[in-house]
Amino acid sequence: MTKPWTPLNAEAIDQLPAQLGVFQIADRDERILHIGYAGGLEPFGLQTALTRELERPGAALFRLEYTSGYLTRWEELLMVHVGEHGSLPIGNADHPHKLGRLSPA
Repeated sequence: MTKPWTPLNAEAIDQLPAQLGVFQIADRDERILHIGYAGGLEPFGLQTALTRELERPGAALFRLEYTSGYLTRWEELLMVHVGEHGSLPIGNADHPHKLGRLSPA
């Protein structure tokens, strides 16, 4: 994901439409802490999911993508992170199953 970072606060979240998608949460130094998604069970989509992220220790920034294919994109972002950093973000350390491996050209 290459979108610009936005400060993680209630005002920024309130400006978002209630849509499905994926997001990344980072600290002030833009180190990714968590990669998540807002699926069909979130009453207000990304607004609901990101509001929960306000409680994450160290969370300061977010960026997102709107997509109805949120599960596929979520796993893709996790695979990219592992490929670039060698491990999952700390907030995804309990990922329930084995990820595939990307082979970018």
